[in-house]
Amino acid sequence: MKYFHYNQPFPLENGQSLPELTIAYHTYGTLQADSKVVWICHALTANSEVADWWKGVVGQGCVINPDKYFIVCANILGSCYGTTGPLSINPATGQPYYHQFPLITIRDMVQAHILLRRHLGINKIHLLMGGSMGGYQAMEWNVLEKEVIERLFLLATSPTESAWGIAIHATQRLAIEADSTWQEGSPQAGQKGLKAARAIGMLTYRNYGIMVQKQTDTDTEKLDDYRAASYINYQGDKLVKRFNAYSYWFLTKAMDTHHLGRGRGGDVEKILQQLQQKTLLIGISSDILCPLEEQRHMKAHLPNATLVEIDSAYGHDGFMVEAEKISQCLSAWLDEQ
Repeated sequence: MKYFHYNQPFPLENGQSLPELTIAYHTYGTLQADSKVVWICHALTANSEVADWWKGVVGQGCVINPDKYFIVCANILGSCYGTTGPLSINPATGQPYYHQFPLITIRDMVQAHILLRRHLGINKIHLLMGGSMGGYQAMEWNVLEKEVIERLFLLATSPTESAWGIAIHATQRLAIEADSTWQEGSPQAGQKGLKAARAIGMLTYRNYGIMVQKQTDTDTEKLDDYRAASYINYQGDKLVKRFNAYSYWFLTKAMDTHHLGRGRGGDVEKILQQLQQKTLLIGISSDILCPLEEQRHMKAHLPNATLVEIDSAYGHDGFMVEAEKISQCLSAWLDEQ
């Protein structure tokens, strides 16, 4: 992991500013004058170590191969994996921000990554790609720097956060806020609430079909300790061990702000029509969080878009699980360019 320290005030979209900024990032391959740069934007609870969490898509022998591309993935603003976030020290107080961390937006995250792009001396991004919340960042970045981005790859994502998504995030934050420890100023605050928020999230990342297929008990005599309940508990505990409730709360707030038309006249379709880059869209047939209708809407208004609909039982998580299908689509599309 590498770090970029920006020792100047970083203005935020809400009018506030951070007194300084640190961005944690990973690179793969060697940056040369003729390098084709692939920049990967990650989703909600991921980190910058993309070759670790997107196995089969990024890494040696994969479609996004460091032997062929210079690959960058940076941790997002507000996260707890090295980039400035609620657990960072506020220079004004000498204490962690915790609840005093300012409201951030997807646009703020992208502005931070633009600073890193300039720091790295990258003038062109051959391919900008991201799934889910990573796709939010990629689209916003494409609007901000049309001249820098050459191609887009967007998975299971949308040009605005839907009312459905906002409602889910609000429910998750209610779970965190209901934790009696949430108001405590400590890194462990809100952990039980975070576990519940993750459980809510899992029900939107997957769906009825895959849950029934994978988590149905074979023991018909049970009265308790059901497999599906154990699975949800396991997933909640797993996230609590590696993530933080403050970051989860602020990042879901940031996702709610995602709207390509904000400050640009409000017409999302008009904004999409201005994006001329060749774009590959992938939607997942069983996704109930960012359903196919959202990718079909983008396909209808992006001038140079190709849409591939992947049949998968894994719901929204299909953008991570279906690495082989995704790689085949991406490889074929890149070969056409």
